[in-house]
This record gives sequence, C-alpha cells and structure tokens, in this order.
Amino acid sequence: MTRSICGMTAIALLALVTGTVPAAHAEGDKVTPVRSEKLPNVPGKSLTTVLVNYAPGGKSAGHHHAGSVMAYVLTGSIRSENSATGPAKVYKAGEAFFEPPGSEHLVSENASTTEPASLLAIFVADDGAQLTTFGKK
Repeated sequence: MTRSICGMTAIALLALVTGTVPAAHAEGDKVTPVRSEKLPNVPGKSLTTVLVNYAPGGKSAGHHHAGSVMAYVLTGSIRSENSATGPAKVYKAGEAFFEPPGSEHLVSENASTTEPASLLAIFVADDGAQLTTFGKK
C-alpha cells in the first residue's frame, strides 16, 4: 500500500468512527478520543484509538502508557523516543512505531516548528485503564 492510500484510509476511518474515552495529555498536543471497544476474544482487554494533534513545536511531557501502543503518523513528522526501542527517531506521515508495555515514552513531539503534525494511537490495555500517565512510573 502506498503512503497516500494508507493516510487516506486512516483519515476515512477517523471520519467514520466515534466514541468516548478519557485521555490525559500535555501542553502542545491535543488528544481526541476516537473509539474504544472491549475485545471479546481477549477478556479484560480493550482496543482504544485516539487522535493526537501537535501544534508546530508542540510536545508531550515524559509519560508511559497502559498496555501496548501502535502509533501511525497521519500528517507531518513526529519525533519519538521510547525507553525500550532505542534513540529518538523522526517518523513521517505514513510511518508507524510501537511502544511495548512497561516502557517510558521519553520524547513525543512535533519535529517541525512551523507545521502541525498528527498521529493515530492504538492501545491494547486493560478495560478501564488510564491510558496515559505523565512523569516517572
């Protein structure tokens, strides 16, 4: 699949689904719940998606997430560093990264100071878990 088709598919998905899930966030980003569903084949776990929009130069404070997270960059470029996956890297629209359970998200920011950026975060976590907690564990 090409990047443009992946991006269009993700944007279409966002336009079609709705839901409510509380999500914590920091200055410089805006987190919008998209949808959350309990996984019938994995009792006690939910699949939750949130849209994260970063203003130019926007960033999140260090944090960790409940469960596993897959992030797909929709627009712009996101700089991310995770304690379990290596040094900071810039991910562009159409690219994805993974955050394993128990890891700390050390850097999460818009790589541009002039253009906005966004990503779709997909969580698999315990039902009712607080998805994002800021500061050290």
